Amino acid sequence: MAVFNLGSINADLFYQVPHLLAPGETLASTDHSRGLGGKGANMSVAIARAAARAIHIGAVGADGRWAVERLLEYGVDTRHIIETDTPTGHAVIMVDNHGENAILLFPGANRALTETHIETALAEATEADTFLFQNETSAQIEAATLASAKGMRVVYAAAPFDAGAVQAVLPLLDILVMNAVEAQQLSDATGSALADLPVRDVLVTLGSEGCRWINTDEGKDQTFPAIPVTPVDTTGAGDTFTGFLVAGLDRGLPMEQAISLGQQAGAIMVTRHGTADVIPDLKDVEDARLS
Repeated sequence: MAVFNLGSINADLFYQVPHLLAPGETLASTDHSRGLGGKGANMSVAIARAAARAIHIGAVGADGRWAVERLLEYGVDTRHIIETDTPTGHAVIMVDNHGENAILLFPGANRALTETHIETALAEATEADTFLFQNETSAQIEAATLASAKGMRVVYAAAPFDAGAVQAVLPLLDILVMNAVEAQQLSDATGSALADLPVRDVLVTLGSEGCRWINTDEGKDQTFPAIPVTPVDTTGAGDTFTGFLVAGLDRGLPMEQAISLGQQAGAIMVTRHGTADVIPDLKDVEDARLS
């Protein structure tokens, strides 16, 4: 089995700052670094490090070849990452002394993907595989339609959040992952409670309060408490959670165990500075056994 991930690939430009910028403010950073990022790349790395097969569908410019090489080093299948004339996407990430962040995105090549490219990438997929996507690339509806028609498990990590984008793919989804703010925005936009959405499994990450799982088929509504840690950088924690969650499901774990695995990995992630380059692997999670 495999996880086909239609996802963004970014250069993450990190700036450590005393506090997040206010409008009109100029502020000197105390540190700077560049790393591999993008919600899609983060999730592919997390999936691979969680011992599942991650096949990334994405795009970079000529300036992003290093990112593809790094994904390959981390165990991701990169055969379906194309190179375009558009520059690679990037993110400017400010992280303050409390671990909170603010992010400015340039989509770049991530928005140059076509249905033809995705159809080629999914040609080898079967109903035993999973299709994962986020709101940072083009051709999302077309890709989800193709995956659903193949009988794949379709998972949407609804970020960066846009209510219209979520509503457009809702009928095609098996699993929807959001944070608490996004979940409220979706409920406001649809006028429906989460339990009434046409999606079998809805997962809402609640930050320091844990994670909520709603199974609409069985009427389950269960909250999993957070794992207490002292965060230094929350960037990429949600992507790590989702990657490990999907990898766990792909490996046949029940939803409860997959959620626990994702929470363990996410808890480790917030104790590290960086994104894809510092995502824990399965051994890290098993050794830590946080509770």
